[in-house]
Amino acid sequence: MNYHKKTVRDVDVRGKKVLLRCDFNVPMAKDGSGVITDDKRIRASLPTIRYLLENGAAVIACSHMGKPNATYAAYVKKQTEKGKDPASLTEEGWKKSLEQLSLKPVAARLGQLLGQEVIMAADVVGPDAAAKAAALQPGQILLLENTRFEPGETKNDPELAKKLASMADLYVSDAFGAVHRAHASTVGVAAYLPAVSGFLIQKELEIIGGALADPKRPLVAILGGSKVSSKIGVINNLLSIADTIIIGGGMAYTFSAAQGGQVGDSLLEPDWKDYANDMVKKAAEKGVKLLLPVDTVCADAFAPDAKSQVVKAGRIPDGWQGLDIGPETVKLYCDAVKDAGTVIWNGPMGVFEFPAFAKGTEAVARALSETSAITIIGGGDSAAAVAQLGYADKMTHISTGGGASLEFMEGKELPGVACLLDQ
Repeated sequence: MNYHKKTVRDVDVRGKKVLLRCDFNVPMAKDGSGVITDDKRIRASLPTIRYLLENGAAVIACSHMGKPNATYAAYVKKQTEKGKDPASLTEEGWKKSLEQLSLKPVAARLGQLLGQEVIMAADVVGPDAAAKAAALQPGQILLLENTRFEPGETKNDPELAKKLASMADLYVSDAFGAVHRAHASTVGVAAYLPAVSGFLIQKELEIIGGALADPKRPLVAILGGSKVSSKIGVINNLLSIADTIIIGGGMAYTFSAAQGGQVGDSLLEPDWKDYANDMVKKAAEKGVKLLLPVDTVCADAFAPDAKSQVVKAGRIPDGWQGLDIGPETVKLYCDAVKDAGTVIWNGPMGVFEFPAFAKGTEAVARALSETSAITIIGGGDSAAAVAQLGYADKMTHISTGGGASLEFMEGKELPGVACLLDQ
């Protein structure tokens, strides 16, 4: 895939209506108060929005929020448990689901951050959105309702894409967290409008794309998280690029079991043991250093206050489960990143949500903060861990897309990037 895409700087936006796809899928308070608990994604969109507004564009922003169908299903289940007839809930329940996932709180917060009114549409491509988009003037910004309120969004329905595109003269994609999905607002609209990237996507492509295509060496990749199955594609791709691959997190126990180790009650994917052994073999053939844990912090239960002990890797007793890398492994992994030129990290080393089992993840984060290497955190849990542990401002780049950055590192084509104009 060509990562060199045209950006908003490569086109004239003055006097144009710009359909801007953002990622405003922000976490909200669970009490239904409409309070945004983390506005990082809104803040990440500001440079592109400000550029467009300051250069005479009228901005029609759009985004998804949550999963309306799943929210409605949860609502129906809850009401059914209270004795209500599911057939009577359809309209009322759907409306309540939509209220929880409305972008109205986003419009309010975005307006505060921009210091100007953000006009809110009552629908996505309905009469209210169409009228407000038609009346929009240069320097003004309109936010459409949650794109997933339209059933055609996730199906990449051409009719929905055409209606969205009809409001604007130009499409700007700046939602990196959604570019791995071929939806109407991420891919479909590009069939009807010239399509370029915003600054957020440009940064992701330059930094992650650059690290994969022409890294400053040695390139060290740290892969954690729970499942080997979700990382096999990444490991496979990195075996052709990296100098060292470090394995941690729950996925390490499948590698350990594949090599004949005892993993007790640790997370294990038995069907992926052969793949784990294949990866070890390929690494040896390619001259890539593959580091696996040499010791483990295991616990007698999956709980923050569980009894714990350190054991050698592959010697976890029955009834115990590995929840973190051990002290010898911490030293091995931290030493491996000291002289790196580039470090890519995706997935925590253990159950970092429990303080007693966050030591491995914290030690790796600290080692990355102290190295002079280019440090790239691949979104998702790794980004959450780095932020929670207080090292976010010490990293070169923290990706805004978990699934997108993972597929990027696998070498997969990202449909929401492929549809943009090449430079």
